[in-house]
Amino acid sequence: MTQQTARAAHYMFDSDTDLGGRQLALLEELLDETTFRFLDGVPLAPGQRALDLGAGGGSVTRGLAARVGPDGRVVAVDLATDRLRDLPPAVEVHRHDVRDGLPAPGPYHLIHARLLLMHLPQRRALVRMLAQALAPGGHLVLGEMGARPNRVLAAPRAEDRALFERVQHVAHTVLTPARGVSWEWAHEADGALAEAGLVEVYSEEFSRTGEGGTPACRLHRNYVLQATPLLLAEGLTQEELDRYGELMLDPGFRAWFYQFVLVRGRRAA
Repeated sequence: MTQQTARAAHYMFDSDTDLGGRQLALLEELLDETTFRFLDGVPLAPGQRALDLGAGGGSVTRGLAARVGPDGRVVAVDLATDRLRDLPPAVEVHRHDVRDGLPAPGPYHLIHARLLLMHLPQRRALVRMLAQALAPGGHLVLGEMGARPNRVLAAPRAEDRALFERVQHVAHTVLTPARGVSWEWAHEADGALAEAGLVEVYSEEFSRTGEGGTPACRLHRNYVLQATPLLLAEGLTQEELDRYGELMLDPGFRAWFYQFVLVRGRRAA
């Protein structure tokens, strides 16, 4: 096993699997509109350079490539790059771990990372590294999930509400923190960008409700399917996880989805 493969195995979710592919598609469906609206507030001109870290299925990479045009360059980076296909000529793909530095040096006019640094304990050092890779006047943009509990608004039965809360509790307070995930990071990132010397730091939060069968609940279901062995090891039963999966497809269930927090900062000219 190579060092990169070993590091990829540390993550709970593997985008190379069928479930992982569906996860990426659901995240794009849920987050792209908000992400691109936020990126519209960041200047990026034809001919400039952008870096997309944790590029996933490539939707943000494609959007950045459209903005820089054929004379610009977008460097797309991920541990798994098999889904980064049919990209414009302006895109350069690297299978790489950002903890080892950047595969292509700056300066960049825009660096974007979505749902990446929350998974990496070295997140503050990485912010400093990314800030230094910006061109003068360039922007760093991060998108992360926040820590607010996904509160249930409606459930077919009281025990369904309790089951959802139990699964969420185990996932967010036991499984993911043990693997270096920080649910607090989304609201710490603003300060981290300022500490890294960036100016005009600005953050926004977005959240929505989701009912069974919608992308938000299908993503919850997808995560649990991928994490089933780990959840069973923490005391949940297969019967409970099966019911959870049914509940995430039941239109009688409704709950708040994660907070999606976006933050940006500019390197002084």
